[in-house]
Formats: sequence, structure tokens, C-alpha cells
Amino acid sequence: MSNITHELVEKNTGLLVIFIVIAVSFATLVEIVPLIYDETVAEEGGVNKPMPNMRPWTALELEGRDIYIREGCHVCHTQMIRPLRAEVERYGPYSRAAESTWDHPFLWGSKRTGPDLARVGGRYSDQWHVDHLTDPRSVVPESVMPSYPWLATNEVNGTKVQEKMRLFKDRFGLPYTEADIEAAPDQVQGATELDALVAYLQQLGIAMQGQR
Repeated sequence: MSNITHELVEKNTGLLVIFIVIAVSFATLVEIVPLIYDETVAEEGGVNKPMPNMRPWTALELEGRDIYIREGCHVCHTQMIRPLRAEVERYGPYSRAAESTWDHPFLWGSKRTGPDLARVGGRYSDQWHVDHLTDPRSVVPESVMPSYPWLATNEVNGTKVQEKMRLFKDRFGLPYTEADIEAAPDQVQGATELDALVAYLQQLGIAMQGQR
């Protein structure tokens, strides 16, 4: 592109926006279209398909996910490991699109005040998570995370758990059976919000570890 043409584009806002849109659209197609036909992606679940060894959340995990959202955990923690060496070495295998097939809303996050949680499942014991959530500095002295002591005393409200499971089944395709849905209230009865949140955290990334 000649200097005159370059200057013309830079000084014409409308033309510059058009070229930016074209460039971004082309780059998006280059990134996404090959994945549709990539056999590796297909083996991992493919577009809008879950990983082969994924299972739907249990009733307790589903309630824990809602608590995770309610308490704003996704504001300070991401669930998206980028395919960069530093991230993979620290957190584990990079995130696949198929892992988020059932996530509505998705919880990728956008800011890491705390570490990424995409592979946190099974890394620590249940008791570690209990201690960390009730008094973060008891296990991580330099932590800036707030404490959540009320989670240990609040009981899970399971009145809508069946409704949630049916919504995820009918609208988003989670393979819940009627038996799963019928048993849901009993599974959360007497559980605290802390129990539910720990259950949710402990299943994050397990599908990638082949431990489902």
C-alpha cells in the first residue's frame, strides 16, 4: 500500500473502520473454520458437543455453581487456560471449547486476581477448600481473597434444583434422566452452601484428567 493510500485510510474514519472489520472477520474465520473440520477437535467433543468423558453436574454441584456465580468468584478467577507454555506449565492442559458446552452462562472470566480454576478439581482436599473459603490466609498467607464464613452456616435451598436441572436438560442438552431429577432434592437436603461450592470446585477440569 502506497503512502498516499495509507494516509487516505488513516484519515478517513469510516474507511478505517471498514478495513478493521474486514481484517477481524478474516482472522476470525481463519481461526474458527479449520476447527470445524479438525479431527482432533471432533475427538474432544467438537463444536457444541461435550468432551466424551464429561458428565452433567450433580444436584449439589449445580447448586454450588450458582453459589460460585452469586458470590462473584468468576470476577477474580478465570476458568480459561490459554495455549501458552507458561499457563500450561502452571495450570495444566489448555482449555477446550467442548469443556464449556454446558456452561450457561460461561464462566471463563476476564481477570485473574486469583489463580485460574479450570483444573483445580482434585488438586486439594475437601478440607483444604473448606479452610481456604472460611479463612483464606490460614492456608495461603499472602492471599487477598475475602473470607466466606456464612457459607458454612447457610443451608442449600433446593426448592428449585429440579427446575434448574430440567432447564439445563431441555434447553442446553444436559443428559439428566428423570431419576436424576427426582433424586435431586434428597441429594442437597441438609447440605451447606460450603458443601455445595466445594463439590463444584472439586469437579472442575476432572474430565480432562480422565477421572470422571
